[in-house]
Amino acid sequence: MFKITVKTILDVCNGKLFTNNNESEIENFERNTNNIQIGDMYLAIKGENADGNDFVEVALQNGAIGAIVDKTPKQEIVDKYPEKCIIQVEDTIKAIQQLANYKREKSNIPVVAITGSVGKTSTKDLVASVLSQQFKVLKTEGNYNNHIGLPLTLLKLKEQDIAVVEMGMNHFGEIKTLTNIAKPNVAIFTNIGTSHIGNLGSRENILKAKLEMLEGLDENGKIIINNDNDLLSTWNNNEKLQNVNTYGIHNKSMYVANNIEILDNGSKYELLSEGNTYEITVPVSGEHFVYNSLCAFAAGKIFNIPEEKIIKGIAEFKLTAKRMDIKKIKENITVINDSYNASFDSVKAALEVLKNSKGNRKIAVLGNMLELGEFTQELHEKVGEEVIRNEIDVLITVGEYAKSISKISKEKGMLNVFEYDSINEASEKLKEIMIEEDIILLKASNSMNFSKILEKIV
Repeated sequence: MFKITVKTILDVCNGKLFTNNNESEIENFERNTNNIQIGDMYLAIKGENADGNDFVEVALQNGAIGAIVDKTPKQEIVDKYPEKCIIQVEDTIKAIQQLANYKREKSNIPVVAITGSVGKTSTKDLVASVLSQQFKVLKTEGNYNNHIGLPLTLLKLKEQDIAVVEMGMNHFGEIKTLTNIAKPNVAIFTNIGTSHIGNLGSRENILKAKLEMLEGLDENGKIIINNDNDLLSTWNNNEKLQNVNTYGIHNKSMYVANNIEILDNGSKYELLSEGNTYEITVPVSGEHFVYNSLCAFAAGKIFNIPEEKIIKGIAEFKLTAKRMDIKKIKENITVINDSYNASFDSVKAALEVLKNSKGNRKIAVLGNMLELGEFTQELHEKVGEEVIRNEIDVLITVGEYAKSISKISKEKGMLNVFEYDSINEASEKLKEIMIEEDIILLKASNSMNFSKILEKIV
């Protein structure tokens, strides 16, 4: 079991100990007082709505062995809990990053890091499922992929053989921070799209920000890229690196999908590699999951997992919640809840899944896509074109930006289009119009809270 001593925390984080307990060993770290287990070290993080430093005593009462804080603790708390270890650091988030880096280097296991405009989480789930056929795998929970989430994931390193982590970003420099913490052995790039283009200004800049991941890549590390993505393919052709593994459907690649069948409950295809053909079944529908499974196959091969185990790992993988989460409700109505986040690329992919789903009418409930800046109107209008291209029967939009989706759809002749400002109004309309065997897609940026629509119509 991988434990960190109080002395190590003090050394790594340049911390100051306020109590006499400097002998304890820490196995688990926790930022949420509600999740504290006996023996955990509480991490007092300042959030948007609350300051974790204000809840130190709650954490200690709940069984925490101590707390890492970045404000001087109240003397009455120090006096009341002399057996605990309260450590003050300059910045708790920085301390978490330092400890995560320490734990990663001491564990000395391979780390697989995944980034891209869309598909990070589902690719992570697929890669982890494949690798877990042969190894103990630590993977990012949910989408813990930022400057706090990634180090919190690495702090869970214990006896695993491999870690699979996501790296997300909104601005330049963020992935550089993450890659220097995680020091990946395998770097995966799913695609370069338009997510966060409002912050970065162009897809080329998004590529540049994503490629920061290579700064922390091990000198003998491997790279896996989607070779059908125009920017990644061009970058690969220009760089001519020897350690790049490619996958795709259209462009010549090391791992290619052929004879693809998109089914209601999944996808099937033939994977071609090195003159061999493998029959692949993916338990989730959509071409984008074909891409993600190709990537997982490539990752499995890097770690010398037998093909039959890789195929089994792909067939058995489970998606993170709110990502193509398919639920049957009353009257055999199907709801595809893909509401965790939204960019043009992910909405386009979701609409294609809706189109290929078997049922009665195809109803798309679409909300605002955020962080698009000057491209906001253009990309929402392009979604409207995708609604028409995918022959959606009914469109419901929610939010100011999403009105551009309905505008284009109506201009191109779509009749069943409804615009609303709130999810309550949209939910009421859905309840009014949905009939037996309809298929409903819920897709919007996470802050739109589209999962509440599902709660209201069940």
